[in-house]
Amino acid sequence: MYCSIPALFLYRIYGSVSMRVNIALMMLAGMLVNGPYALITTAVSADLGTHSSLKGNSRALATVTAIIDGTGSVGAALGPLLTGFISAQGWNGVFSMLMLAAFIAGLLLTRLVVAEIMDKVQRAREHSQQSYRT
Repeated sequence: MYCSIPALFLYRIYGSVSMRVNIALMMLAGMLVNGPYALITTAVSADLGTHSSLKGNSRALATVTAIIDGTGSVGAALGPLLTGFISAQGWNGVFSMLMLAAFIAGLLLTRLVVAEIMDKVQRAREHSQQSYRT
């Protein structure tokens, strides 16, 4: 998610150089923005799905997933509206808004990523200690 910030900045600065540069930077920015977004909904749903309060309750899990997807839809509806207001002042503001949104999303996901990495490190340590004992 954080990688999309420099990609958006580069697109804003160099996107008007030529059609090829525009296409290349737009593809790069699109991959770096949309790729993590697609993973976010899956990762958060999976994380909440393993919560002890949802064990065995498929209806509650479906509700949580629907809320996450609905939140994304609200963002998709409000984004263009906000962009319309901001673009009246110029496109620099729009790109600043996109970079700020990517930064905030990254901050919100950092805790989840760190917890996931720590869990994997802990499992690897336990596995290596078990292998050493046997």
